[in-house]
Amino acid sequence: MRKQRVVIGMSGGVDSSVAALLLKQQGYDVVGLFMKNWEDDDTDEYCSSRQDLVDAASVTDIIGIPLEAVNFSVEYKEKVFCRFLAEYKAGRTPNPDVLCNAEIKFRAFLDHAIKLGADHIATGHYAQIRKFNGMYQLLKGEDGTKDQSYFLYRLNQEQLTNTLFPIGHLYKREVRKIAQGYKLPNFSKKDSTGICFIGERPFRSFLSRYLPHEPGEIQTQEGTIIGEHIGLMYYTIGQRQGLGIGGIKEGLDKPWFVIEKNMVNNTLIVVQGHDHPKLFQPTISASDLTWISGRAPHCSWVYSAKTRYRQPDAPCSIEEIGRANCTIEFAQPQWAVTPGQSVVVYESKVCLGGGIITK
Repeated sequence: MRKQRVVIGMSGGVDSSVAALLLKQQGYDVVGLFMKNWEDDDTDEYCSSRQDLVDAASVTDIIGIPLEAVNFSVEYKEKVFCRFLAEYKAGRTPNPDVLCNAEIKFRAFLDHAIKLGADHIATGHYAQIRKFNGMYQLLKGEDGTKDQSYFLYRLNQEQLTNTLFPIGHLYKREVRKIAQGYKLPNFSKKDSTGICFIGERPFRSFLSRYLPHEPGEIQTQEGTIIGEHIGLMYYTIGQRQGLGIGGIKEGLDKPWFVIEKNMVNNTLIVVQGHDHPKLFQPTISASDLTWISGRAPHCSWVYSAKTRYRQPDAPCSIEEIGRANCTIEFAQPQWAVTPGQSVVVYESKVCLGGGIITK
């Protein structure tokens, strides 16, 4: 009897390595696939892709599975990076990891895996999948501190049908312990952070290579000019650091925070104090909606949602749902809601889907 073939995305990190190991132990025919998604300025100074490939190859040697490297940099630039730049140019703050999962890791990767004869694809994400009433549900990872369902909310039924998350039921400490027990060389490797194509390089200098500087005024909400910004694309709602106005108090001994980017006047609007009322919103709007079940949730039911990854779930209700837009009302106003970021809706531990915040 032919073994079920699983093609797993191998990043060189400990999570995907242990995921591959567990799949092999479960009796699958496992093939590792290393995805290269970025080529511009791909140097060892900022990008770790060469070392990541070496680490992935070392692990697959120990596990005893083949490894193939594939280049998706063209698809990444077209589907992810171009939209990333367009969003920044429009004054919004996008989340490229969400797009990368939807367009590369679970689309281009899935298509390539099928060509390799895969019955399933797998990744090292901290999330879980279950079948309930004939539908596939995306669940939070068991480790709440590592749960990655927020980045996966754009997946659909077809993608979930063919996907496995082998470590979704584990805690990170357990994953590292398994890797160490099997003497995987990357058992203590530091988790990657930040945007994959930027790496550890300074974000402003990277972005300035693609979008021109357009300096303008920094103003209080009353219209007082208190400084100059270097370009609205370099700032985000709620930002405190890097404003260059720390010594200006305006009568209050509190730090300044960004509350608005006025694209028409090229003006950055700021207020003083982390708890300033202008930094909180009880209601938000979202567009480009994606619902995992294929159907929108019920209006006015009590759900929870998060408007950024590192945020506790906040009770909410969905007041209006159109074909492309929705309005979400929170029980407590949310801090520094940022257009361009994703709002992701949950019912208990089930991720229902979400959309892109517009205001």
